Amino acid sequence: MTDRVYPSMKPTTNGTAPGVVAANGNVNAAAPASAAKQPQLRHPYRQQPQYHGHRRRRSRRNLCCCCFFWSLLLLLALGLLASIAGAALYVLYRPQRPQFWVSSLRIAKLNLTTAADSSSSHLTSLLNLTLSSKNPNSHITFFYDPFALSCFTTSSGSVQLANGSIPAFTSDKKNETSFRAILTTSADLDTESVTSLRSDLKRKNGVPMKIQMDTKVKVKLGGLRRSEKVGIRVSCRGITGVAPKSKSPSVASVSGSKCKVDLRIKIWKFTF
Repeated sequence: MTDRVYPSMKPTTNGTAPGVVAANGNVNAAAPASAAKQPQLRHPYRQQPQYHGHRRRRSRRNLCCCCFFWSLLLLLALGLLASIAGAALYVLYRPQRPQFWVSSLRIAKLNLTTAADSSSSHLTSLLNLTLSSKNPNSHITFFYDPFALSCFTTSSGSVQLANGSIPAFTSDKKNETSFRAILTTSADLDTESVTSLRSDLKRKNGVPMKIQMDTKVKVKLGGLRRSEKVGIRVSCRGITGVAPKSKSPSVASVSGSKCKVDLRIKIWKFTF
């Protein structure tokens, strides 16, 4: 009776499939197809596109647009409120500019002397000015700083004839104020100014002049607090006068004079 040899079920240590032992004792090296190693199926990995940078840019862009929109809307709202408030104040108070005029101008001295060698020319002047101011408003009060006064010729070459000042004063509602000022000068003139002034002194109708006044003013509307100081310039034109030929002063013609009040707003180094 023959003995049968059964194949071993223990796998080999070298990792290969176990052989089959035949009846003659030989080992069949071929492994069964079922024992072959099956390939592992892997799902392909698809790299997802990155959108983080684009999202950040879009979010920043949207934020800037929102900020610009709300800022513009706020400015428009403030402008609308300011316009409404200004219109309400205008209707309530009816503000008007202050009025100025030259009541009289007397020329006591207006001499132009030239040295013997014509090397220099000297101007000496003395003017007596009477100026009037009126506040035509019923609910507004003006608080003026001291005035700086100057008298110029109005010909092609403007020459400063004299200067002076007026102290600070308050112009109450519907109030009229008059004050006197003395304008003087004693200075050497350049060649161009001497030529222009000599030509003016030879005029039969007199020297054309203007009075210029610079100051700052605060405004009070009714029971409201005073505003900040605002610069103003008052220019009075249409004045003509002649140099006195004796010790008595000459009277300048001021009947055709008109005074204009302009705001003087200073921004940095520029004045408008």
